Amino acid sequence: MRYAVLGTGEVGRTLGGRLVELGHEVTLGSRTRDNPVAQEWATAAAERARAGTFAEAAAVGEVVINAVSGRVALDALRDAGAEHLDGKILVDVCNPLSFEDGEPRLDPVESDSVGEQIQRAFPHARVVKALNTVNCQVMVDPGRVPGAHHLFVCGEDAGAKRQVTDLLGEFGWPAERVLDLGGIRAARAMEMYLPLWLTMMRQFGTADFNIEVRRAD
Repeated sequence: MRYAVLGTGEVGRTLGGRLVELGHEVTLGSRTRDNPVAQEWATAAAERARAGTFAEAAAVGEVVINAVSGRVALDALRDAGAEHLDGKILVDVCNPLSFEDGEPRLDPVESDSVGEQIQRAFPHARVVKALNTVNCQVMVDPGRVPGAHHLFVCGEDAGAKRQVTDLLGEFGWPAERVLDLGGIRAARAMEMYLPLWLTMMRQFGTADFNIEVRRAD
């Protein structure tokens, strides 16, 4: 598969690097073609790794992964171009996080989500919210946390969610550990989990943790 990963931060580079290791072609997208972080990543990753602008990455990617900050996600996707997103699976892994006075703040929160905003702005993209509830190292290596812990997905397109679940399987997440929460509105709950995650990270002193969901028979 050809993947476009938008964002040159740790999340984007980690996801892109794992996809290359799995044999996929990856273009890491940024605002400028000569972004030094993207160029360095592409040089170090492998021959299947490339760097380009958001638009160049989205144009060649069969699947697009949004790994930029949630506060700038819509701008980055507009730069990528609706014509390069229409009909494609768009995996949204970001959280709308900022820090004010040292405390995490989400915007939007409760009455909206980045996932929903993306789906409204790009109605012909097949948006799936996923992976935003764990650290990027755990995203691509769930074995860092022992036990049968879980991920969540949501989105309007059932076929897109199945394909994303298959991708998560390549990362090491068995399908039974991926819980489908329904339509894209569930992205609100997935994004609002982040303050609790940050609180636990501070308490535990590590990002290598996750939650297991148990249900009564």
